[in-house]
Amino acid sequence: MKFDDFQISEPIKKAITDMGFEAPSPIQEKVIPVILDGNDVIGQAQTGTGKTAAFGIPLIEKITNDNHIQAMILTPTRELAIQVAGELQKLSKHKNVITLPIYGGQSIGHQIKALKRGVHVVVGTPGRVLDHINRKTLNLSKIHTFILDEADEMLDMGFIEDIEKVLKMVNRDRQMMLFSATMPPPIRKLSNKYMNTPKHVTISKGEVTAPSISQVYYKVLEKNKLDSLCRVIDSEHIELGIIFCRTKKGVAELTEALQARGYMADGLHGDLTQSQRDGVMRKFRDSNIEFLVATDVAARGLDVENVSHVINYDIPQDPESYVHRIGRTGRAGREGLALTLVTPREMKHLRSIEIEIKMSIPSQNLPSIEEVVEKQQESWKKQIIDLMEQHDETDLYEGIVTDLLKEYPPEKVVTSLLKLSFYGHDNLADETYNFGDTGAQKGMTRFFINVGRNVDLTPKKLVEEVAELAGIPGRTIGKIDIFENFTFIEVPEESAPFVYEAIKYSRLNGARVNLEPAKPRPKRR
Repeated sequence: MKFDDFQISEPIKKAITDMGFEAPSPIQEKVIPVILDGNDVIGQAQTGTGKTAAFGIPLIEKITNDNHIQAMILTPTRELAIQVAGELQKLSKHKNVITLPIYGGQSIGHQIKALKRGVHVVVGTPGRVLDHINRKTLNLSKIHTFILDEADEMLDMGFIEDIEKVLKMVNRDRQMMLFSATMPPPIRKLSNKYMNTPKHVTISKGEVTAPSISQVYYKVLEKNKLDSLCRVIDSEHIELGIIFCRTKKGVAELTEALQARGYMADGLHGDLTQSQRDGVMRKFRDSNIEFLVATDVAARGLDVENVSHVINYDIPQDPESYVHRIGRTGRAGREGLALTLVTPREMKHLRSIEIEIKMSIPSQNLPSIEEVVEKQQESWKKQIIDLMEQHDETDLYEGIVTDLLKEYPPEKVVTSLLKLSFYGHDNLADETYNFGDTGAQKGMTRFFINVGRNVDLTPKKLVEEVAELAGIPGRTIGKIDIFENFTFIEVPEESAPFVYEAIKYSRLNGARVNLEPAKPRPKRR
């Protein structure tokens, strides 16, 4: 299907072409004709599906030259309000449509002046919209279209009462649209109360994640997580990347750690003031920072076009959050890559996400130092040349350089400095577990487990549980000896650290267990 197949005017078709859209996304294909027919619509789709244009194209088509507010769009955050208003302005490039975003944190006086001058479409957050209604600076009695965007996010943020207050002030003879990634009971109740026999359009998770987003996960040890992240991002050509953490504290700590290692990163979390948040987003949009480190809450409504990578430093809490996060990349038909770091204790959680999104996320080995060096050579060369061409005071270092060059060849000095500068922080080799001699066969590590036949453990059950918990193929597990109250198991040396972190203090066959490296068998005399 093409945009030309829709019953829309030439100015809008021209704007769509200017924006670089070639063919409608699944939700645009399904929703646009339904809206153009005048129906109320419930669209269930995640961020990244193209839903703004799905409701924006028929909305702009419907706007007339009448000088009053004709449409109201409610969004959960100021970022989303700005983004939606920007998209509508692009779609109405060849039509005389005035769109105004209104939100907290911006001068209300400026907004009042703009409203007095005349606006066709208002995009706003519930609190600021209510403020204008109470001041009688916003009149919604003549609107023909009312849209709730990211309705479930507004529910999570406690806006449901504000939404109802706004809806009570809206012209009853209007077309209403509600878009939401999920449909919790309060949202269903809202739609039943205020919508007129709405048409339901659902976009499946498979349509959200494919085909422009490639996904992969890396098995990492908890103790090596930061170094593993640095190894991964050093091996990728990242234009702009969003790194997700589970908590505000995690965002602050990871941001500080990345900045200390020389990465251009900044954090976005709930404790920032609005001006600080705006500053971080401005730097990210202008590419003055490469990495935005954020929590799920802080990233609500966030849309930046050139995000090439989304990295889940902490695996998300639920499948919906996973789909929502990875939808931040692969925008507007661009290729995107979603990378997830998975620690041993998170393997089962990853499997539950795979079941929910109905696809298997491929695993990839962490890049070796050799691979990283190969990828980074040109970048490092440029950095060194830039430094040499700067006219800074270098007297401080000249004495050290002179002394070193008296005793060592220049090539050896430069090579050592490169190692010190670029890989002084990479401790993956040093930080891995050393289990020593465990009495295993060559290439294997033997573990002791403190349960056995007393919890009905069998070799088959043990292989299945270890394979699932540690994410290793069952066929690679070696010799198993099960006794009444304890068990010995051999696993490949390269998998041993992951098995150790996955099984230690977990449950096997329903019983809480402990796992330790086995002691070598006593030698026979």
